[in-house]
Amino acid sequence: MIHSEHPFKPGPDDRDPARRFRGRLAAAVTVVTSGSEWERTGLTISSLLVIEGEPALVHLVVGPTTDLWGTAAETGRFIVHVCRHDDNRLADVFAGLAPAPGGMFTNVATEQTEWGPAFIDLPDRAYCTFQSADEAGWSGLMVGRIDRVDISDLTDPMIYFRSAYRRLSPGR
Repeated sequence: MIHSEHPFKPGPDDRDPARRFRGRLAAAVTVVTSGSEWERTGLTISSLLVIEGEPALVHLVVGPTTDLWGTAAETGRFIVHVCRHDDNRLADVFAGLAPAPGGMFTNVATEQTEWGPAFIDLPDRAYCTFQSADEAGWSGLMVGRIDRVDISDLTDPMIYFRSAYRRLSPGR
């Protein structure tokens, strides 16, 4: 091992306090996909909020310079997939943290839907129609209307907490 610590990680006194606070809020890990069979993209997102109502909405914190931001706005659709605890590699690929020779979708079974590519192995999904995207802070807020939801018996979701993937503790 060359470094015992991440060489670019700022020291504790140099870290953004709001980012540190956000890191203490456990969040589900999702991969959001959009696009056609020929031009598709995806991004790992853990900063999101689902709002019940008529219609139900999903609010995603997405960087305005990401491919997802532009593709979802252009196609008008996207899919939010909930990751399971064992989907670390998939989450890392779509976060841009792991190499993906041939592209992000190379080793992922998908089916093309009118909302974009759906991962066959991630059955918990929300199919969304793009509503708006507004820059906010250093990121942006992308909003979608939830058109359809697929639900499985998911019991072990992937959680992101303090810069790491975690597992829910068995408990009461």
